[in-house]
Amino acid sequence: MKNILKSFSILLLFFAIHIDAQEIISIGKSEVLSTILDNNLGLKISEKDVEKSKAEYNQTQAVFLPNITASHTGITTTNPLMAFGSKLNQSILTPADFNPDLLNNPESTQNFATIIKIEQPLINLDGLYQRKAAKSKMEAMSLQTKRTADYLELEVEKAYMQLQLAYKGVDVLENALKTSEAHKKIAMNNFKQGYLQRADVLNVDIRITEVKNQLQTAKSNILNASNYMSFLMNDEGYKIYKPSDSLAVISFEINTNEVSKERADIKAMELSLKAYEAANKADKMAFLPRLNAFGTYEMYDNTIFQGNASGYVLGAQLSWNLFEGSKRIGKVQKSKVDAEQSQLTYDQMVSQSNLELNKAKRQLTDAKNRLELMQLAVQQAQESLRIRKNRFEEGLEKTADLLQSETQFSQKQLEYYQTVFEYNFTQSYIQFLTKE
Repeated sequence: MKNILKSFSILLLFFAIHIDAQEIISIGKSEVLSTILDNNLGLKISEKDVEKSKAEYNQTQAVFLPNITASHTGITTTNPLMAFGSKLNQSILTPADFNPDLLNNPESTQNFATIIKIEQPLINLDGLYQRKAAKSKMEAMSLQTKRTADYLELEVEKAYMQLQLAYKGVDVLENALKTSEAHKKIAMNNFKQGYLQRADVLNVDIRITEVKNQLQTAKSNILNASNYMSFLMNDEGYKIYKPSDSLAVISFEINTNEVSKERADIKAMELSLKAYEAANKADKMAFLPRLNAFGTYEMYDNTIFQGNASGYVLGAQLSWNLFEGSKRIGKVQKSKVDAEQSQLTYDQMVSQSNLELNKAKRQLTDAKNRLELMQLAVQQAQESLRIRKNRFEEGLEKTADLLQSETQFSQKQLEYYQTVFEYNFTQSYIQFLTKE
């Protein structure tokens, strides 16, 4: 058992030396936010989604722009119809070609055709609504990326305050360790003078060991908070950071009335709803006819890549797909359900956001009240420790009572800073919920 404790102590000592040996970098909240907005992988992924939605929207330009294709085809044939038609297209027919023997048994004929086709949509109502749906989706994705940036800003606030809290924890426990070691000196003097028993000195040693363990955990919290900061900033160096300012109570004006429907993610959901509604209208418009213009320019020759004979065709086509089984009917039904589901999701988001706001407002009130009580508790614990310390130095106080006051004072300090963190973060969260 002693060997295990000894190995554990050596491991803790090595870990502490490793932490102290690393360079500590001072960093401000604005610097963290700027770096995260430039480098965060989650935000970059969201930006790529916006780029994809823009590309999908650009595809819908096909409803206005022509479709142009070009081809060059070469054949050789003894088919009577194909041979006669090829010569006709090449403009090389002669009276001799009308000889029935040549018509029925033509010689091998070569034909090379270069054809350019143009198709221009004129009336395509379902395509127009599909374009409208794609535009709404693109705008929704852009707003969703904005909300992602807002969320990252909240995460910066939280991560930065967690780092501040971790350093406050270390400060409190380092002071507690110094206090415990000072009390040990007093206890040793009283023990030598016969005022205390050996068990009292051992109780002080146990307290010192407890504080050291808590201090090691607090230093690990600094590493954890720093690593999370590095993750947000996409920094693989995983440095140890120290906030440029200390954790303190911050109060700022916030709108606590209601969640704005202009908030980026709610507005994005509204645009998604419009996209589903436009898609449903597009499916309905697919029942209507389409009008397209078309044209071809054709060049023929019996030599490759030549075109001594040419001609063109221009026209317009009104096409109406009257029935495709139940495929289009089912598609309309599905897109209608999608739109109705999107409306329900939108309503749920607004309702849930207001629920979160009301909950956060109550948490803020609770944190504010707790903050006032914790300030008083810290003062009372500090005064209690001062009185017991003076009585202990005079040999009028039990060691157990002194250690209890000392433990209580450090605990109340840690609880106070935890309450400060909760109070500040709750304000930031309410600001996040009510942001437009």
